[in-house]
Amino acid sequence: MEVVHPRCAGMDISKTDAKVCVRAQGAGRRKTSTEVTEWAAKTSKVMELADYLLAQKVTCVVMEATGNYWKIFWHLLTGAGLEVVLANAARVRQIPGKKTDIADCVWLADLCAHGLVAASFVPPAPVAQLKDLVRARAKYAKVAGQEAQRLQDVLESAGVKLSCAVTDIMGVSGRRMVEALIAGEGDPLKLARLGERNLKASEEELAEALTGRFSEHHAFLARTHLDTIDHLRGKAAALDARIDAFFDPDCEIPAGGSGAGLSREEREEWRSKRELLQTVPGVSETVAEQILAETGPDMSVFASPKHLASWAGVAPGMNQSAGRAKPTKAKKGDKHLKGALGVAALSVARHPGTFLHSRYRRVCARQGKMKALVAVERSMVVSIWHILSKGEPYRELGADYYLRRRPGAAIRKAVDNLRRLGFEVDVNDGEAPTAVLTPVPLG
Repeated sequence: MEVVHPRCAGMDISKTDAKVCVRAQGAGRRKTSTEVTEWAAKTSKVMELADYLLAQKVTCVVMEATGNYWKIFWHLLTGAGLEVVLANAARVRQIPGKKTDIADCVWLADLCAHGLVAASFVPPAPVAQLKDLVRARAKYAKVAGQEAQRLQDVLESAGVKLSCAVTDIMGVSGRRMVEALIAGEGDPLKLARLGERNLKASEEELAEALTGRFSEHHAFLARTHLDTIDHLRGKAAALDARIDAFFDPDCEIPAGGSGAGLSREEREEWRSKRELLQTVPGVSETVAEQILAETGPDMSVFASPKHLASWAGVAPGMNQSAGRAKPTKAKKGDKHLKGALGVAALSVARHPGTFLHSRYRRVCARQGKMKALVAVERSMVVSIWHILSKGEPYRELGADYYLRRRPGAAIRKAVDNLRRLGFEVDVNDGEAPTAVLTPVPLG
């Protein structure tokens, strides 16, 4: 097998150290030499490792993507001028058997020498910073939702069925009633009058839902959960301000702050691409920011829409043997991007009138709701790749796209349904097809 990198290195990284194997290809009958060393995962030691690799004339370094432990090695080694490849651990897994950290680094060096390692996508610094902020905001929102669920559990244990009368207990009306309960108000009618006029539940229904055994114990727990929710929302608001700076050309960013490496023109481009992504049905501003945080605005890192779909984990898996395709699940990918796409796909599934909704209904009828959602997510990913690559808005194909594409199948289905209802149908297949309906007498 051809040797691409005669002098290379493989690294197996853990939390505390890294095993490094330097591989040197021999000439002629000379055997290949390998040298394994161990380095602590500290900045000073990693800088010494960089000097050592440069002294060994290493041209390429391969490391596994193990949690977040690879980041210190990646940034310092690339900063020293070394070519570093981040490998997916699942794709470079060694043959089962006597597995050790030393054996892993030797195996990685051998794969690197023959050019058998595909590099993982590592975003540039501004995209990585935006990704950290967006993921933190999503985590705060998730925890706040969990706290709201715990608050609802407290109300249920007190016999207060507020969730049956209002849609959101953390809305304006729900929050006002909960605050009054905590303050000691026990009259259900007075509590019911705190609701907004646009509530669907009547005052009598609210009073019935607010009748329970709410005690000081429940008030203490409810206050704790409300304070936690307010604290989390405050943190999320601070993150929102940081995230907005990435898309605001006029915002002044302090030196070393999030997005400081972006110029005014780049932030203007980010804002325009966020607006373009929002032309896709189901994609809100928050979802658009999540997509840009995970993929970045530059689609040249993904060779085609299929590569982006595979990386996102919405590409169909393949398991074929002896000429027969066996059932398999979709490939694993970026769970954060897939989560954002899932939110958009659910929104599309609930709102008809678009091509994506028609695609959802079409696949759902044959393969179920879950596979239909994945199919919609993949269609979104393909559109996102073209939108970010070309800088053009989403082009809606229309809810009747499949009907216009294959009108014959729709006509046959409609004719069959009419015949089942007792009509004789005579279809004229011309440029403007017409049908003559003749009722069949019953009995």
